[in-house]
Amino acid sequence: MTLITMLWGTLLDILPIAAIIFGFQYLVIRKPVKHLPQVMAGFLMVWVGLSFFLVGLEQALFPMGELMANQLTHHDFLPSLTEGAKRHWSDYYWVYLFAFAIGASTTIAEPSLIAVSLKAGEISGGTINPLMLRIAVALGMAFGITLGTWRIVMGWPLQWFVLVAYLLVIIQTLRSPRSIIPLAFDSGGVTTSTITVPIIAALGLGLAAEIPGRSPVMDGFGMIALACLFPIITVMGYAQIAQWQAKRQRRANVSTALNSKLLGKGDHDAL
Repeated sequence: MTLITMLWGTLLDILPIAAIIFGFQYLVIRKPVKHLPQVMAGFLMVWVGLSFFLVGLEQALFPMGELMANQLTHHDFLPSLTEGAKRHWSDYYWVYLFAFAIGASTTIAEPSLIAVSLKAGEISGGTINPLMLRIAVALGMAFGITLGTWRIVMGWPLQWFVLVAYLLVIIQTLRSPRSIIPLAFDSGGVTTSTITVPIIAALGLGLAAEIPGRSPVMDGFGMIALACLFPIITVMGYAQIAQWQAKRQRRANVSTALNSKLLGKGDHDAL
């Protein structure tokens, strides 16, 4: 796809958004747009930047994801088989390792997650550590993608994985601190954004195309669904661990204070 074609297609996608925003501003609110030149410059940068980004996806991220799936599942790379033997799911261990590593690294670098984690740390007054939040989300994302690749290798239906994951989310929601639940659900959404989705989709489609008996349409998709769910679980798990540690520290402080009082009373009685 050429850059000119992408520029035209992106412009057609952005125009309805601009029409709604300016339409409400001038027809409903009936006030002029503040700093109109800056706003127009911003729309121009969004148009050009998004076009370049989409071209980059087509020329780099999608081909690289499919290439890695092709190379990691090639019969020359996988362990050799005896005649008539079938491949075991453990033969694809490099695929699982790559899925985990690429899922964690792309999530850590995800701009939307960085923005959300910084804002959460700012609003919480330092209670939420932005880096620990990103790590928790990255681990959930990596586990979800790894599980998705294993599902493709096994050829099992997606709905059972999603059902179990949702049950875990419900259980975690009932047992987690109420203040962390909205942030956990938002964290699951922001992970699947500009960087992670193209690589995940390309990896799943490429993997399903290379493994015998798998259909890219039936088996290649679904990894993004798992990638959205497991960060919710890990973030709420991180909050539960933090809450448990805080309670343990409070008990230790209370116990130390009581022991100090008893020791002081004993010394006073002895005098």
